[in-house]
Amino acid sequence: MTNENLARQFAFLEEADKLKNILRATPIHDNSRRENSAEHSWHVALYALVLAEHATDEIDVSRVIKMLLLHDLVEIDAGDMPIHEAHDVEAQAAKERAAADRIFGLLPPAQCAEFRALWDEFEAAETPDAVFAKSIDRVQPLALNMASGGGSWRDYDVTLEQIDTRVGAKVTRGTPAVWTYIRDRVARFFAAN
Repeated sequence: MTNENLARQFAFLEEADKLKNILRATPIHDNSRRENSAEHSWHVALYALVLAEHATDEIDVSRVIKMLLLHDLVEIDAGDMPIHEAHDVEAQAAKERAAADRIFGLLPPAQCAEFRALWDEFEAAETPDAVFAKSIDRVQPLALNMASGGGSWRDYDVTLEQIDTRVGAKVTRGTPAVWTYIRDRVARFFAAN
């Protein structure tokens, strides 16, 4: 059983490497290129580790980090859908569920069940861990867009009101102190431009 498990685990890890090929709308800090989804997953996991003390509720940061490392693997099949781009939310969700079935299904059954449960929990955003993870997932692109001089906000003609509606409510739910801090800086960015 060990060799079979190892074969499945390595198949999953090889598949996960494809996340490096999925480009996001958000550029990296120096605006030299777009961030890929693997970089994003690593970076938001680091954000969670650093900002965990600001969670609204008590969280298990190791579970949050696991969620954030896994949350975008579905983009290997479903692609990244920028938050400010118009799209069919239900169709995208169906693609992502099918991708989760396939990608996590590469793992041995026990790991498949564990990782899929974490992904489902993240998507549902009902537990304190998932609420915080979703919040942090929304914060990191704000910081990168500011650092890159507007990045994808310019590309998608984003307004401060759209950020408040599409991002602010989710961030506030899991970490209001972080939203207050970052929102002030985002507002200054829009006032200066």
